[in-house]
Amino acid sequence: MNRLYALLLTTSVAALSACGSGSSSGEKDEVAVIRMDGSSTVFPIAEAVAEEFQTSGEHRVRVTAGLSGTGGGFKKLCRGDIDVANASRPILTEEMEKCRAAGIKYLELPIAFDAITVVVHPSNDWVTSITMDDLKKMWEPAAQGVITNWNQVRADWPDTRLMLFGPGADSGTFDYFTEAVAHKAKASRGDYTASEDDNVLVQGVENNKNALGYFGYAYYASHKDRMRAVPIETEKGPVLPSIESVVDGSYRPLSRPLFIYVKESSLQQPEVRKFVEFYITEGSKLAQEVGFVPLPAEATTIALEHLNNNRLGTVFGGVPQVGVTIQDVLSRDATL
Repeated sequence: MNRLYALLLTTSVAALSACGSGSSSGEKDEVAVIRMDGSSTVFPIAEAVAEEFQTSGEHRVRVTAGLSGTGGGFKKLCRGDIDVANASRPILTEEMEKCRAAGIKYLELPIAFDAITVVVHPSNDWVTSITMDDLKKMWEPAAQGVITNWNQVRADWPDTRLMLFGPGADSGTFDYFTEAVAHKAKASRGDYTASEDDNVLVQGVENNKNALGYFGYAYYASHKDRMRAVPIETEKGPVLPSIESVVDGSYRPLSRPLFIYVKESSLQQPEVRKFVEFYITEGSKLAQEVGFVPLPAEATTIALEHLNNNRLGTVFGGVPQVGVTIQDVLSRDATL
């Protein structure tokens, strides 16, 4: 992703500028730095928002963006190392406790919806659709070292090696997928190619005929000429991931909300508050441009109200949930 390398170069320069552009007396041309990290799934949105915010000409600020995974982002948020954590799942109980112990308070703000996409190599001509039971048989912990060939999942699939690619344990996509498939977060076989960088997973599927992988829809959308999305069997028949199937609720249970978590103390800095407002108001449009499902206008309005009212905490209570709607997220009461 050329945008990725450009952003990393820009933000590295920004960090150096922020450290060295002002004198000890505080020169007026010093550039403030907003620190962001977390989900690789959310990264394309975060990257687009950061670039638009920095190039708007209205802000003397640079935004650094990392992709250590949702879990990695929460670790940094609860240590006070970053201002904004990008997350592809809600914060969990143990992460809430770490933030609480460190005196870190935060706002949970939805920014878009995503469809976790199951993909195979384009030359794979035997998988026309897949059930959640098939995915469980492939990915559950009991499959490790046991389910190694395609025909062990379905007898009419070929007797060839099953090569699996998926997010690592710090990924929110990993947490959500395992909750949806194995009915327990982080319940997964360990003998697969894992990475918090979705680009690594994309390349793995592109280069292996016998591969199956999963990651956020945006990474599939930007590589759809080199891989194939697999329809998920539902009570209404096979459903492909798309903006339409997420909006109408037919792509279940692998559609999910995406979030940013903002450190409350950082919002006292005017540039951070302006950036978060920009993220909410412009993020929906930019999310759609990079392959995600945008929030409806009503949801954006409510998210801004939550920001202005300083609504702290999470509406999930630290418990992973599958299949929630954006209306559910915005109507619940939050707790720290």
